[in-house]
Amino acid sequence: MKEERTFQLSDKEIKRVVVVRKVVEGELTQVRAAELLGLSERQVGRLTVRLRTEGECGVAHRLRGRASNRGLGEATQERVVSLYQERYQGFGPTLASEKLKELDGLVVNRETLRQWLIAEREWVPHLKSRAHRERRERKACRGELVQMDGSHHDWLEGRGPRLVLMGMIDDATGEGFGLFYDYEGTVPALDSFYHYVKKYGLPANSASSSRASM
Repeated sequence: MKEERTFQLSDKEIKRVVVVRKVVEGELTQVRAAELLGLSERQVGRLTVRLRTEGECGVAHRLRGRASNRGLGEATQERVVSLYQERYQGFGPTLASEKLKELDGLVVNRETLRQWLIAEREWVPHLKSRAHRERRERKACRGELVQMDGSHHDWLEGRGPRLVLMGMIDDATGEGFGLFYDYEGTVPALDSFYHYVKKYGLPANSASSSRASM
């Protein structure tokens, strides 16, 4: 049997990863995500960009155990966006990226620039029309709906094996919980649910089902 290893992120880091993934996948709006995380919409937008350009470690505490370069990265982003607002308003990301390189000596990947501009509401992507989906209201009480998902990623950044984060989030409260495993499967799912129950108690539907079967 494959040996399991478990690692636990802080509740804040787990919640941030799970919530921002749901924004990227279209299951949450940035407004709702900002409410759940206690951040501004602009901060959520930046986290969404990091998830798309750097992976999930960019959303969790990516600087743990090493010197910080966050200030430099954010300063560069702010400078680029400022230059766009001053000189290249209305330019598409591709053309703006070319002009930033040609006239300002700044090399910015066009996709990275596109995500930065979207986050700052300076650029609206041209999306294909799709059927309208009515937004689902979140549950009123804690435990009514707890969602679980497995997130495959190089969480240790090359310093160990690739792991799977089995993350859970309560729909009503936005509380996050998760554990790391070597693989995604029935045993990790049940084990993470067991530890979730030890910390938070049985979700409402599980408790009702247990009573009904007795």
